[in-house]
Amino acid sequence: MCRRPGSVPLAAQSPRPSPWRCPAGPGCVPRLPRGGGSSARPPLLQPVGMASRPRSSPCLFWKRILCIFFLPCILSGFSPRVKHKKNLLSGKAQPQLSQYSRFIWSHLTPLELRNRSMGLQTESRVGSNPYFTLEGHKFLIFGGSIHYFRVPREYWRDRLLKLKACGFNTVTTYVPWNLHEPERGRFDFSGNLDLEAFVLTAAEIGLWVILRPGPYICSEIDLGGLPSRLLQDPQVNLRTTDKGFVEAVDKYFDHLISRVVHLQYRKGGPIIAVQVENEYGSFYKDKDYMPYLQQALLKRGIVELLLTSDNVDDVLKGYIKGVLATINMKKFRKDAFQHLYKVQRDKPIMIMEYWVGWFDTWGSKHEVKDAGDVKNTVSEFIKFEISFNVYMFHGGTNFGFINGAINFVKHAGVVTSYAVPLPPLPELTPKAVYPSTRSSHYLPLWDVLQYLDEPVMSKMPVSMENLPINNGNGQSYGLVLYETPICSGGQLHAHVRDVAQVFLNETTIGILDDSIRNLKIPEVKECQLLRILVENQGRVNFSWKIQNQQKGLTGPVTINNISLEGFTIYSLEMKMSFFKRLRYVPWRPVPNSYSGPAFYRATLRAGSSPKDTFLRLLNWNYGFVFINGRNLGRYWIIGPQETLYLPGAWLHPEDNEIILFEKIKSGSVIETTDQPVL
Repeated sequence: MCRRPGSVPLAAQSPRPSPWRCPAGPGCVPRLPRGGGSSARPPLLQPVGMASRPRSSPCLFWKRILCIFFLPCILSGFSPRVKHKKNLLSGKAQPQLSQYSRFIWSHLTPLELRNRSMGLQTESRVGSNPYFTLEGHKFLIFGGSIHYFRVPREYWRDRLLKLKACGFNTVTTYVPWNLHEPERGRFDFSGNLDLEAFVLTAAEIGLWVILRPGPYICSEIDLGGLPSRLLQDPQVNLRTTDKGFVEAVDKYFDHLISRVVHLQYRKGGPIIAVQVENEYGSFYKDKDYMPYLQQALLKRGIVELLLTSDNVDDVLKGYIKGVLATINMKKFRKDAFQHLYKVQRDKPIMIMEYWVGWFDTWGSKHEVKDAGDVKNTVSEFIKFEISFNVYMFHGGTNFGFINGAINFVKHAGVVTSYAVPLPPLPELTPKAVYPSTRSSHYLPLWDVLQYLDEPVMSKMPVSMENLPINNGNGQSYGLVLYETPICSGGQLHAHVRDVAQVFLNETTIGILDDSIRNLKIPEVKECQLLRILVENQGRVNFSWKIQNQQKGLTGPVTINNISLEGFTIYSLEMKMSFFKRLRYVPWRPVPNSYSGPAFYRATLRAGSSPKDTFLRLLNWNYGFVFINGRNLGRYWIIGPQETLYLPGAWLHPEDNEIILFEKIKSGSVIETTDQPVL
């Protein structure tokens, strides 16, 4: 479903004792979102011969079952060896098929299965549980989610190999519209966004692919993956058949689907299923929307199995007639399938998202799920021959500004990375600790303004999305600085999203946010410059609130109820081109201490063979780190995350430029460590 990542690569996490482990490598431990629920068995589900074997049987030993889930070498032996089983729905008995004929799938991989015509299908026979078939062979989906856009491209193969080594046969991934079409009609499928390369890499390794193209994906990404420019017109209703929205979707799908249609199973590729949108039952504002998207996929050449994905209680609102409905859950519960049965009783059960963890937000506690809960739920899935997808197998990192947010009580941004220490594992990806460094030079934000792109001049404040920049697409991420002269003090009132620092010239006055909209401005003897620096901390990625996620100043600014006019507006998107420009700027020597927003420059010496590492900013406060112009993401003293993952693939041999944009007050040392700190 929603509400999940930003995790450090599992291969990068640190050892810790655990009741179980996978010897295939760090990626073997599923990671990321959720927990809860009862483990009681639903009355309509019939296990595979539960009563015919003693509890001491090796085939029913829980640790063995869980290891089987992770280890391909014993995958063929995971089912209890019994003579009969009952139908999932009817309760009728049938002879038990040989476990080997059912569960040895070496011939059912993209590497081996050459003659293709039938694809992934569902089958229901009298006296048998409904089940999936692949090219006519009975097939269970063991899936794990990896988001290519959250993993450095150089590490895709490593993460996928670990998925395969742990016994999975399928990888699932979302496709983020906002990253692939940053401006209208300008598409980016290069580098870390090369979707085709990721899918083909999965096929080379022997994994099938379930593609989840959206347009809305949730995924704890900014605005659920929708481009922020869609917020420019408040009359356009997101996730509906509103003309303005579906026209944008159609243009995006014209490009996206043409890139993946040849990667489908029946075209010789690894894509065996495609999801129609995502969790629409939790949103449900237009009964025609999901059927519209179904047809949008079909008419562009999608021929593989289509499916929907919803929370267990929302499937009645999110399903499409004739499309396989799947559900998302935290834990196996006896009542979890009630609504699903009302939609379809003759189809195999698929848990599209089995949440094996939960994402973190800044200022909250670190979320951890007990391994025992995972073990018990996976054991239930296996007993009932339920296909499932672990969400997430590897969470990855919200590099840059792509993190989403929640807003159920108050706005809270998702952290940059999120990880749990792992048990001891062999052959971890090499990590390094580099010599500590200090910033040598700095530039106050006010010195940098002259090196930004031309500011926008406007009578009234303009939201980030509606700034007339980027070829009319507005600004998606980062910060915006609003300046206007004032000649008197008084009660300042402004509506900001998400948080704003207020200054008179270069002096800090206070903070505004969603809950604090008023601030006392001291009396001034002569006209001064009022400055309001607003940061987008991540657009909500779930719930109806996605409709109202414009960032920056979103209304008039007043002092004593008198509207201020004449704004100079600077866009601070922090793109790589900006940092290239800063290389030719005269920087100042760093003082002992500086309060206020500023850029700090340091050098990280990585030696001749750079390796992965983690940056630790012990006495810095709040800001962002850029390494050789790449945005590693946000750091924040309030936690729970204390380190930033730095891929070795992004480091140059020897010297590397670190630039910190610190918003509050300078720190001193920049340390590295070979493991994440929480």
